[in-house]
Amino acid sequence: MALIMETPVDALIKDEHETPKWKKSTVVFVLGGPGSGKGTQCANLVKHFSYTHFSAGDLLRAEIKSGSQFGAMIQSMIVDGRIVPSEITVKLLCKAMEESGDDKFLIDGFPRNEENRIVFENVAKIEPAFVLFFDCPEDELERRIMSRNQGREDDNIETIKKRFKVFVESTLPIISYYESKGKLRKINAAKPSEEVFEAVKVLFAS
Repeated sequence: MALIMETPVDALIKDEHETPKWKKSTVVFVLGGPGSGKGTQCANLVKHFSYTHFSAGDLLRAEIKSGSQFGAMIQSMIVDGRIVPSEITVKLLCKAMEESGDDKFLIDGFPRNEENRIVFENVAKIEPAFVLFFDCPEDELERRIMSRNQGREDDNIETIKKRFKVFVESTLPIISYYESKGKLRKINAAKPSEEVFEAVKVLFAS
């Protein structure tokens, strides 16, 4: 009889409370192309509406920095050029929501693809209240990213075009999915930041 080894991923998935507080939370996914202003608008929402803001990428980086066994596993995957399994990202999101003690969350830049979405629904077993989509034309996104260039390696025109292509191929199907469920809230993100937030405020005030 073969012995089945439990991996750190299995342990992470199994490590869940009977009735996690976040199961009754309000979750809003925040999506938009690179340079669409997601971070700025999330900061505004945290300040005005007392949401807690999580970025999936930030949580992965924080886990690596923590020196935990999961952090080491994530680091080795990234070094090897492998994609971190959606289960790990989702479990980190659930853990962060549980530890925050809050009940209103903005999850920024997630789900990035269809697999992310399916795993979130299967593991977290909650659906977003709605999806906030910052819609902005590619040429405007390019202009913004190039003008904010502060020495970041990924702020060059070739990399920007690649990032936008990935966004269109992976994330736009997610946006279409939530639109079909009546859960999409689209914002014209090409306008000045203050005007964009005025439109966002209307959604959250209601």
